[in-house]
This record gives sequence, structure tokens and C-alpha cells, in this order.
Amino acid sequence: MLWIRRGAVRYSHWVMAITLLSVTTALSGCVGGAGDTMTPMTSTPSKASSASAGTRSYGSDPAQVYDVLRPAAGAPAATGTVVVVHGGFWRAEYDREHAVPEAEAFAGAGFHVAIVEYRRVGMPGGGVPGTLDDVRDALSSIAAQTDLPKPLVLVGHSAGGHLVAWVAGQRWARQRGIAGVVSLAGVVDLGAADRLHLGDDATRDFVGTGPGTAAWTTADPMGSLPPRVPVRLVNGSEDDTVPLGVADDYVARATAAGGDVTEKVVKGADHFAVIDPDAPAFAEVLAAVRALSEAG
Repeated sequence: MLWIRRGAVRYSHWVMAITLLSVTTALSGCVGGAGDTMTPMTSTPSKASSASAGTRSYGSDPAQVYDVLRPAAGAPAATGTVVVVHGGFWRAEYDREHAVPEAEAFAGAGFHVAIVEYRRVGMPGGGVPGTLDDVRDALSSIAAQTDLPKPLVLVGHSAGGHLVAWVAGQRWARQRGIAGVVSLAGVVDLGAADRLHLGDDATRDFVGTGPGTAAWTTADPMGSLPPRVPVRLVNGSEDDTVPLGVADDYVARATAAGGDVTEKVVKGADHFAVIDPDAPAFAEVLAAVRALSEAG
């Protein structure tokens, strides 16, 4: 079992626990396969940090919100806003709270940050198309905020990595001011995830159907190639939650179609190392974000 510490934050490979503002909430970043032991997350507002600029709504549902963080005091100036999209195999039990440490790290690097929440499987309106609609609408709201500078760089982990890769393939991506996306251990190929039965068949629960349907094609980043904005994948060589092979066909087909897509495989990193600010893998994440934001 891998344990990672950051300040008042403790992770395990299967269970995350975050203590912020003297409140302890049992969390998990993503769902594993059959037999994994998880502690569900709540849907309460995230306790971001003293740099928080509050929670903003983009719809009427309590889950249609995002938290805004300002750049940390004394941080070097950075270009644009990082939009963080959390994972959890799209399920209601797993909310944005576990994305706080990485979001604070982006703020510490000088970026404005928005942590997006969305309706998930098991919630009214969650799944396809509601989750996809929420991500689109959240980005529209963030892009309209005058205090959140452009360009936007999207960073998504696991199921969130799927969602940002999906955004990259949408015709409206550039219209939202998106410079590119960074998919961390992302489920970028729904067909591959389905064949591997990842997350106890979480992909079929999310889409509501199997491969070959219109809903599946709409939701699958493989169905909207080439991506309209650059895509950077950061994956760990030791990830047994979303194995490396899930990205293989996406990278090959996206680049063959003319997309600006690259993959960085971090040796020795597991599924959660890519969202841990103290892990060596996170340096690769920051580098990808900075390069996309500076290129605009």
C-alpha cells in the first residue's frame, strides 16, 4: 500500500483522507476494480484554502458548482486559469474534495484555479448526457468570469481525464478559451475501459448503454478525433486502476488524425501519484500545464 502525505493531507492507494479546517472527511480519488475497499466522499463544498474566492454556480442543481482559488500570495506570476476536473469513475460517491491538494499546488504555482463539480452517476441527471452537459456549461461559466484570466488549461484525473479529453474533441473548445487539456491517468478510450471492466463496469453505468450506440460514440473521446486543442497525457507506469494500455489506441489514432497529442509515462508512478503535489510525477503535470498556458 502506498501512503503519501502533504501537510494535513494523507492519501492511500485505495483510500484518501483529507483533513482541512479541522474537519476530517473520508475520501477516495477513484474507484478500483472488484473487491477494492473504498470510503465514499460527501458532496459538501470543498474546503479549498485561505486563497479561496468562493463557490460559484453554473446551474440550479447543488452539484453544478465550481470553487475558485486565487494565486497564492507571493507566487510567481503565471498565465491563465487551471480548471481541475476530478475523478471517481463518474460516480456520485466521489466528489471534488480530493482535488483540493492539486488545485492548491496550481495556485501555489501562480495560477488562478477553478475546481469543477458535476452531476454524477447515482444522482438525478448524472451520466450521459447530463455529466457532459455540466462540464460544457461549467466551462462556459468559467470562461465568462472576468476575474479568471485566459487561456484555460483543463486538468482532469481518471474519469476527469476522460472528461477533459472529451472536451478537447468538441468544436466549441477553442470558443471557451481553452488552450489545451492535461489528462492524468485518464479513461480516454471508453471501449478499452469497457473491455477491462474498469471500476466494476463503471463505463457502462456512466453511458447507460454499451459500445456502438449513439450515446457511447458521443461520450467517447475516440469518437471525436482529432482533438481541436492540444492534449497532454501523463500516466504512471505502475497504474493498476487505469492501466497504461487504455491510452494506446487514443494516442495512435489521435496523432494519425493530425491531433497535437503527446503522452508522458512516469516510471514508477501509480494512479494517484499524478495528483499528489509531493510526488515526482507532479512535476511533469506542472510542466505540461505551464507549456500549454504559455503557448495560449
